[in-house]
Amino acid sequence: MRTALVIGTGLIGTSAALALAQRGVTVHLDDHDPEQARTAAALGAGTDERPAGPVDLAVVAAPPAHVAAVLAEAMARGVARGYVDVASVKGGPRRELEARGLDLSAYIGTHPMSGREKSGPLAATADLFEGRPWVLTPTRDTDTEVLNLALELVSLCRAVPVVMDADAHDRAVALVSHMPHLVSSMVAARLEHAEEAAVRLCGQGIRDVTRIAASDPRMWIDILSANPGPVADLLADVSADLDETVTALRALQSSDEDKRREGSQGIEDVLRRGNAGQVRVPGKHGSAPRVYEVVAVLIDDQPGQLARIFADAGRAGINVEDVRIEHATGQQAGLVQLMVEPKAVPVLTAALRERGWALRP
Repeated sequence: MRTALVIGTGLIGTSAALALAQRGVTVHLDDHDPEQARTAAALGAGTDERPAGPVDLAVVAAPPAHVAAVLAEAMARGVARGYVDVASVKGGPRRELEARGLDLSAYIGTHPMSGREKSGPLAATADLFEGRPWVLTPTRDTDTEVLNLALELVSLCRAVPVVMDADAHDRAVALVSHMPHLVSSMVAARLEHAEEAAVRLCGQGIRDVTRIAASDPRMWIDILSANPGPVADLLADVSADLDETVTALRALQSSDEDKRREGSQGIEDVLRRGNAGQVRVPGKHGSAPRVYEVVAVLIDDQPGQLARIFADAGRAGINVEDVRIEHATGQQAGLVQLMVEPKAVPVLTAALRERGWALRP
């Protein structure tokens, strides 16, 4: 791939353009808002000048509701040899394109499974897709050259290609992305009018659960409008679990010992099912999940503290697999939780203590 046209310069489009431009592809940028395209160009994502002729690949990064219209217009102009979109829903846009009577041999639907809570070109990064799954939904009509161009796009963005049926993809993202986002928003909504004294007690758990609720509502209305059925089905299942959990909790309030026992069993059941589901979440780099142990380090909220911890861990020959930070309420201090292989704990603990770090048991 030597040339590309990215239509839509929000977070995903600009991130893809940045990755392509950094790897030698001549990228042209187009957006219904020219100022947004100019911003992406200023960031080094390409040029907002129109290409002189057809490019190798057009990447449509428009909201799901507009993908078909944007693709149809681009195909009518013959702007590229191949066309992909990167919308988070695949079945609906393809059916709309088929209804328009378009030749879809030059098109393949794709979806990079990556994003951020922020939107727009200023939130874009060239490494947004690195190591992340990028779904491709070819059909029997997809031209081999177009499939190869799409695979090259994924490779240049350092993502991992995953081939799926379009409707199977939509059911999958409803489960792992769309439904969890709504649940996160509903939990976060409980905080809107909560007492300030209660909100000040928020710890890492509530931060983890509500993090994705910070996303742009307008963007999510577009996404959910394109995939409402599968999301509604999953929320109905969650609703049934909630009803059973509420019943179990009410039973725990009973003075009847048998009812309390039933309530306890009901709560234990949902918690154990949660355990069973959580262990299926892929681990680092998409591999099977692994169990790490935590080394907890107390730090002051000062510049350079995290860098020092990682440097000291590196000097000890320890690879930190993951990290979490808990900030102390009302204090300029926090707790850094370093996740490492179990066999690394004694070595890391000794090394950090030797260098003056305060560890929490």
